[in-house]
Amino acid sequence: MKLLFVLSCLLVLNQPLLENFHRAETRQNAEERQIVPVVYWSQGIETASALKQAGIEQIAVAPDKTDEWRNAGFKVNPISPEALEKREKLLVPRLAGRANVASATRRPWIDSNGWRFIRNPSGKFYYDLSQAPRVATALAAAEAFTYSADAILKIDPVNLEDLGKMLAFIRNLPVKNYPVVADLGLIDDGSPVTGEVMNLLVRRNLLFKIVPSPSPQLAVTIKIGTREFPQSDAADPSAFAQKVRQQLGDEKRTLRLYGSEVVIGRLTGDGAGIRLHLLNYSGSGIEGLRVRLRKSGHQGTAYVFGLGKVELRDSLAEDGAVESTISQMGAYAVLDFSIARR
Repeated sequence: MKLLFVLSCLLVLNQPLLENFHRAETRQNAEERQIVPVVYWSQGIETASALKQAGIEQIAVAPDKTDEWRNAGFKVNPISPEALEKREKLLVPRLAGRANVASATRRPWIDSNGWRFIRNPSGKFYYDLSQAPRVATALAAAEAFTYSADAILKIDPVNLEDLGKMLAFIRNLPVKNYPVVADLGLIDDGSPVTGEVMNLLVRRNLLFKIVPSPSPQLAVTIKIGTREFPQSDAADPSAFAQKVRQQLGDEKRTLRLYGSEVVIGRLTGDGAGIRLHLLNYSGSGIEGLRVRLRKSGHQGTAYVFGLGKVELRDSLAEDGAVESTISQMGAYAVLDFSIARR
């Protein structure tokens, strides 16, 4: 009995320590669930100081180079050039011109990989950014992180500093692991036509997720080849995306962006809060981006690449929605909304 009493006292006295331990363990597990892209590095060990100066802590290298890089203090993912090429190759994220669709009245064409990540969440990807501009290198890292993609980045070494800044920004974000928020369901038949529809839905900020069958929790479920969504309609993905938008109705869209057609949003959240990733594909800065979320009772904080934590402007909550403005942003920003406590 005395032994049990002593043990009980020790447990009570050490309760704060145990709680701190569990909180630290929970945070560590959450951080491990965050998938951060890795740079493929083919340069020699003499460039270790350049990597460290850029804040790069983890790299992918050829298997025969693993030991020397580990001995230099890096976390190392061994991968051969052949294995790298077997990964699904992604587009360089950017605002791309298409000569056959050039028109003052047409939307800008965005080379985005979001739909590929949604279609194959367990896939292995790589970006060949060896000829890409600086802003595309940083944007690629943000894009892969936004969709929790297993991605390796092959870069031009001159862009190492820019990549290092983006990875540092990502690592310093508060850890949030929320499920995806969607207004639409999509039954994927694996066809190129459905893939292009997914691409247009992402670019139009029409939030969807892949489902095996219609769900009552989603306003619309898309299945190409049905009477509601015939194959002939999908032959023009842009018109098809507009049809889906009209069927859903803007008043039912959880996310709407105003002030830019070159920013793509990725929304996650649950009862604890919401995280909105914003990817700017323009290659230049944007001012006065207005964000509207069909959610109520939330207060938001913005983390903007290159600026850090900033305050949202002109916040307004009405009609079951909240609106806020980001004064300026570059390639990437993250907005966290926490449920207001009463």
